[in-house]
Amino acid sequence: MLLTIFILIVLFFSIIIHEIAHGSIANSLGDSTAKDAGRLTLNPLKHIDPVGTILLPMVFMLGYMVSGGTGPIVGWAKPVPVNPFNLRDRKWGMLKVSLAGPLTNFLIALIFGLLIRFIDFPASLNLLFGIISFYNFAWGIFNLVPIFPLDGSHILFSILGKKFMELKNFMERYYLLFFVLLFFFGIDIVFRLARIFYIFVSGQPFGI
Repeated sequence: MLLTIFILIVLFFSIIIHEIAHGSIANSLGDSTAKDAGRLTLNPLKHIDPVGTILLPMVFMLGYMVSGGTGPIVGWAKPVPVNPFNLRDRKWGMLKVSLAGPLTNFLIALIFGLLIRFIDFPASLNLLFGIISFYNFAWGIFNLVPIFPLDGSHILFSILGKKFMELKNFMERYYLLFFVLLFFFGIDIVFRLARIFYIFVSGQPFGI
């Protein structure tokens, strides 16, 4: 139970830092919307989404406990508001903002993974650091999936441009369907990739 709670805490704050990274880059590019809304803070109350932060993680947590610690735990926080029309870089601004979140998670995952690889910590601390590293890899990879409103969709269509606006509108219109397909057929792939990256960086197996 304590380990499951720690995973939830790691997931929640990883998501918060992810959102703060979006808002911080947007602010640096001229859009202070997130800053003005008080979202560039680690205060959890500012980022809670009733479904993604509370309901969904609790459901996955129950599945995780029932399955003996083999199922994934996923969730999301309330997205930070970004106004692309305020960005100084109109062409690539949203691409930079969208990349900031996953790259921040990958940086956190790399730091804690490399600490495990190069420093001889007690096994209990290695486990905690491993959870931080693994779930940040997982959250970064998950957000790169090109499904609206995940960062991957903003990155993809920032690169493709206006020529693919009809495809973008179609994916935004039916994003719930794509999300259901992702949860049923893609989550396991996301966690498998996260495990591969974690093992490669830390040099240690991940058994949770």
